[in-house]
Amino acid sequence: MSTALVLLTLGLACAVAGGWVALNVRGSAASLERWADGNAQLRMHARGDLGPVERRLSARLYRALGTLIALCGCVCVLGGLLELA
Repeated sequence: MSTALVLLTLGLACAVAGGWVALNVRGSAASLERWADGNAQLRMHARGDLGPVERRLSARLYRALGTLIALCGCVCVLGGLLELA
């Protein structure tokens, strides 16, 4: 029964967090994009490079990753429910 509880808990957490980013609730994907750009800018300044920041991850990619995480969370929830039955 402990495996089922772990799968249910982990699956629900992943489904909620991934769904939050995938649906861009309250601009979460856009804020993750701005956060990554700010960190990249700080790393570049620490190296002494004062040029423009290279954008590596966009909000669309964060939303796609959020969708993948939410789907994996749903699979874990279903696995936990099958373990209970």
